[in-house]
Amino acid sequence: MYESLGFENLTAPQAAVYLALGLGLLFGALAERTRFCFRRALVGEDRRAASGVWFMALATALIGTQAAVAAGWISFAEHRFMAPDLPWLAIVAGGLAFGAGMVLTRGCVSRLTVLSATGNLRALTVLAIFAITAHALLKGVASPIRTALGSVTVDLGATAGFASLPGGAWLWTAALTGLALLVVARSKASPSMLVGAALLGLLVPAAWIGTGFILYDDFDPVVMQSLAFTSTWSETLFWVIASTAVPAGFGVGLIIGVLAGSFLSAAATRRLQWQSFSSPRETGRYLTGAVLMGFGGVLAGGCTVGAGLSGVPTLSFAAMLALGSIAAGGLVTNALLKATPRSTHALAPAE
Repeated sequence: MYESLGFENLTAPQAAVYLALGLGLLFGALAERTRFCFRRALVGEDRRAASGVWFMALATALIGTQAAVAAGWISFAEHRFMAPDLPWLAIVAGGLAFGAGMVLTRGCVSRLTVLSATGNLRALTVLAIFAITAHALLKGVASPIRTALGSVTVDLGATAGFASLPGGAWLWTAALTGLALLVVARSKASPSMLVGAALLGLLVPAAWIGTGFILYDDFDPVVMQSLAFTSTWSETLFWVIASTAVPAGFGVGLIIGVLAGSFLSAAATRRLQWQSFSSPRETGRYLTGAVLMGFGGVLAGGCTVGAGLSGVPTLSFAAMLALGSIAAGGLVTNALLKATPRSTHALAPAE
């Protein structure tokens, strides 16, 4: 479709950067206002309200994404989420590691990205270590680990997602959306927070449609993708180091946009505040969590946003397994921290 829009001096990959920048600005502002975070929804002190926010976003992401599929604008038939060989060991191990890491750092990667723009130096430090670890696993010295774990698969054949089950895509979309809205109804989250969450969730199908339909170009293709924070932080790290040799892509635009949107939102409401570590023990805990999230995000195929908020609306079994493993890792780690004497669990929250 892109070639019909009449742009002469802007290629589809270049336009994708601007699309991501706009989506990132909106995500950053909405996530900062709603305190959007899967960790908070899972084990936070305000997890009931936080779960309402997270699952409201998931509900609109589900409906919007599958509506785009039904309209014929996009298809996930060739997407990595629908690969017939499910790397179950990598996904489960990665999900458990990521879930543990997000509890140790008191925030999932999307939340830490938002917080880093508001003056939280803990979050910024975690993101730097996270990005380095993720890049090492994707393209660096740790890539053999990813390859070895990813080679353990189970063949799903043509049944790689809920859409292939009896009832089809809309039955399972309705079921998953209904479960999400049930959580929302029981959360007692404020209407303003739920409206913000609903708008945030719509950014997921907007990204899928933008990269998979509007920017589709046979001569200069763009990878169909949506909101994510593992591969995007790795891409941004590589671009920062070698920008003269590596052009900016969707991931760079998204991260810059989220940082800018978060900063502007916090500045407008006077929520900017410098925060840092309080002790070496706390620093060690956060750095450990950062490494676990870096490894986990790559192995699981995404974070709570990439595999969760963006992945689940594709109706992929791989995405559901990743999100479930992340939740399990977070719950187990939180329970262990509460049972450990001298735990620093309650100190210096990143949330």
